[in-house]
Amino acid sequence: MKRFLYCALVIFAGLMIHCTAWADMLEGFAGQKGKIDIAGGTAHIPVMTDAAKRIMAVNPDIRITIEGGGTGVGVQKAGEGLADIGNTGRALSEEEIAKYGLVSFAFAVDGVTLVLHPTNNVSELSADKVREIFAGTITNWKDVGGADAPITLYARDEASGTREVFWGKLLKKGLVADSANIVSSNGAMKVAVSNDVNAIGYMSIGFVDAAVKAPLLDGVEPSQDNARDGTYD
Repeated sequence: MKRFLYCALVIFAGLMIHCTAWADMLEGFAGQKGKIDIAGGTAHIPVMTDAAKRIMAVNPDIRITIEGGGTGVGVQKAGEGLADIGNTGRALSEEEIAKYGLVSFAFAVDGVTLVLHPTNNVSELSADKVREIFAGTITNWKDVGGADAPITLYARDEASGTREVFWGKLLKKGLVADSANIVSSNGAMKVAVSNDVNAIGYMSIGFVDAAVKAPLLDGVEPSQDNARDGTYD
């Protein structure tokens, strides 16, 4: 499963199918009946919810449930048969494939961007500065052109595919300060950052709205177009 840098990074999200029968069902839902339970990565929720509504609107005998929990939860639930489809924002590990026998299918490109409080006057950060911020080396916004105020770090838990790609690609598997506040989903990240004027975090671009601010990274605007054409690589 291919992944690209995007502000923090760009990933191909993956579907993990617990049994091959579901793969056949993806060819078309007409005339189908039953329930599909989906769990895992929260970055997938907006598009999955929209797709589920469209499918159920014309197929009243199909019921689709969607819950988050993060990539790790999606892998586990799909692998243990507790969900039919597990959403993941990263490639399956060899250990997961061996343990569960899962197969992944790329179905979307998702951008992951740094986010700040909308009143923060910092509009651009370099990748090097981001690494220093998350390592705890830079602790004041004035050191990156902002106000004289302490930086509050927000990060995702280790079950998050967004976190794994952000840490591996942008942070180059470097240190994340112990002072970082851990949140469990993209939605929780948006709430936390929008309520903290000194915050910095990261999330799926699909969750970005007026509640948060997405700064440029090395002069490049975080957008899905830039993600698709390789500007963020």
